[in-house]
Amino acid sequence: MAIIGRIRNMRYLLVGITGLALLTFILTGLFDKIGSSTDRGTLGTIDGNEVDTAIYNAKLMQFEMSDRQQFQQQQREYTDRDMEASADKAWTATVDEIILKAEYEALGLAVSEKEFTSFLYGEEGFTLLPEIQQAFTDPASGQFNSAQLEKYIQEQEKSTDPTAVDNWKRTKEAIRSQRMQEKYFQYLGQGAYVTKLEAKNEYLAKNESKSVSFVMGAYRDITDDQMKISDKEVRAFYEKNKDKPKYQVMAGRDVKYFDVSIVPSKSDSTTFNREMKEVKKKFAASTNDSLFVLENSELPRMYASGNMMTFRPEGDPKAREGLTYPVAMDTVFKTATIGQLVGPYTDSKGATRIAKVVNFNTTVMKVRHILISAQKGDAAKVASAKKLSDSLVKVVNAGNFEEFVKKYSEDPGSKDKGGVYEDFMDYEMVTPFSDFAKSKPVGTIGVVQTDFGFHIMEVLDRKSDVRFPVLTVVQKTLNASEQTKLNLRDKAYNLLSKIDRELNKKEDIADKIILFDTIARREGYYSRPAKMFDESPKVQGFTTKMAAQSLLELAYNDEAEVGDLCSSPIQDDNRLIIAIVSSIREKGAPALVDTYERMRTDALNEKKANSILKKIGSVTNLNVLAKKLKTEVKEATVTFASPSIQGGGYEPEVVGALFSGKFKDNTSSKATVGQSGVYVFRVNKTVKAPAAKNYDAEQMQLLGQIKGSIANASRQALQKKLNVMDNRALLAAGIVR
Repeated sequence: MAIIGRIRNMRYLLVGITGLALLTFILTGLFDKIGSSTDRGTLGTIDGNEVDTAIYNAKLMQFEMSDRQQFQQQQREYTDRDMEASADKAWTATVDEIILKAEYEALGLAVSEKEFTSFLYGEEGFTLLPEIQQAFTDPASGQFNSAQLEKYIQEQEKSTDPTAVDNWKRTKEAIRSQRMQEKYFQYLGQGAYVTKLEAKNEYLAKNESKSVSFVMGAYRDITDDQMKISDKEVRAFYEKNKDKPKYQVMAGRDVKYFDVSIVPSKSDSTTFNREMKEVKKKFAASTNDSLFVLENSELPRMYASGNMMTFRPEGDPKAREGLTYPVAMDTVFKTATIGQLVGPYTDSKGATRIAKVVNFNTTVMKVRHILISAQKGDAAKVASAKKLSDSLVKVVNAGNFEEFVKKYSEDPGSKDKGGVYEDFMDYEMVTPFSDFAKSKPVGTIGVVQTDFGFHIMEVLDRKSDVRFPVLTVVQKTLNASEQTKLNLRDKAYNLLSKIDRELNKKEDIADKIILFDTIARREGYYSRPAKMFDESPKVQGFTTKMAAQSLLELAYNDEAEVGDLCSSPIQDDNRLIIAIVSSIREKGAPALVDTYERMRTDALNEKKANSILKKIGSVTNLNVLAKKLKTEVKEATVTFASPSIQGGGYEPEVVGALFSGKFKDNTSSKATVGQSGVYVFRVNKTVKAPAAKNYDAEQMQLLGQIKGSIANASRQALQKKLNVMDNRALLAAGIVR
């Protein structure tokens, strides 16, 4: 089996190499070319009908483009996970469009041209869409410019450019769809109602309380060593309780897995430390630091002229990503001498660094500025901005500077602060801006040009009361050697073979899964589940797509059965996964194998409860009972609205019994079985809710909660009714359903 597994693993490697190139083709064009054939697989189904791939692909393109632009504006990397999030948005929008369209037609809903125009412009009682307001707000005045919006719309309507025409058409469709959804959910909201009785009950639940004393026989106080439960007892409990609503399950499949981490060996550490010692020796003797870093450091290479490589301690609010050192070494760095080497030390992400102190950055600055925006390359805009800034600088002074900021500045980051930037260092700003702040005398007013436009600047202050090191850094990461990787892979294969041999000795499926957990624990690993649901099978918690897809294939291939092992360890970055199909669930009552651990816990708690009840007997005196159970009498104040008991636990059934009307003040309850233990209460005092003239506030609050949840609740109800099935992850893994 191990040899077959190795061959199969190599096949996956080849598939992975070509799969990266094919995946985009599959998702974006395949279905349009081959048609919608069930034996070839579909993206998903709604009420048994295939989801239109063209609709999904169009929305996927829109969301990816929008999210990419947003990430670029925020200077963030758009990762594979972000791409998956965009795809999920596209799927949600596709499902919404399809299922809500039928609802619109059934209700006869439509959006007239007049209504659309009013919605677009935020007129006739409509609130302006945030996206439109942001896009057409005048940066100088901060006010929405309806004329700019009107001009833009006219340009789009008259455009003959096919791309612009298509984009505007899609934009109008999206806005119309948004209004239609709003309208639909508003109609549903009109049907929401809260009765006066419901409002009254809400008021009483929050405002009536009971002060109680209680003794609790907690399940946790009886250890598993003190009370055993047999497999026979668990199975009997399962048969008796499996049909109860709380145990019902959704259709899906589970995989249990554990991982063998690929980590450096002691030998790897010894070799690495020896290498770093040699690197430090050579670094100290180097006369060309940039070349030395280039030849000896992994990415990112940390060398730059000037003060760009100013480092701050970890946690400093102005620290930049990667340009930090451990807080514990702050004194070491700040008292170092220029040319001194510090390290090796470990950074926050586990890399090993050796730093050479090349300078100290000791100056922080304070300026204020007026930005006249003009990106380089737009000659007309640059000329206009230069003309304006040259005229303004002649009349701006310390007394009127803030007034001019409010009137002219186009920098949203400083406009509300009088144009002020303070306590910044030279590396934090673009070079012309920093150079002016650093070199000009305090009080100087002048103009500099940057990529953002023209800045009318005034130097307000400059202090030299800080000391941050400017460093050149060699960074290396201790990784497992190829020999260590091979040893760990052999270990994983041998462990998989051992599990396979042991499982083959068992007939009962539940016994196989329990044995898998037992062997993992015995070998020093922790087995955990990966739950998948048939309506949208996905695997979370894995670094690589190939690992997630391998688990999906294991669980959802045509011949999958509970007890199936992966044929070879599954590589997921720096770990090797060993997995077993632990559950294939049908909707409804669970199979024993799917719920064995939960049934065992509940059966054991029931057995503990019976033991505690037997000890309590007919005793209701709390002091006597506390001694008998070797615990103490506790006090708590309880309301019906919050079914948690301080000193006990979350106990809705117990709290419900207290407010059932059966227990008067100064009376004790019989023993009551709860989720965390068995309780005996004494009601000391009931504090009635103050009389209220009406319950309007509660009625409005409950109505608001209902209306606020209508959109999500109705979507979920429609998806459940229409049996929406999302096959995207299966399809990407090559599985046809």
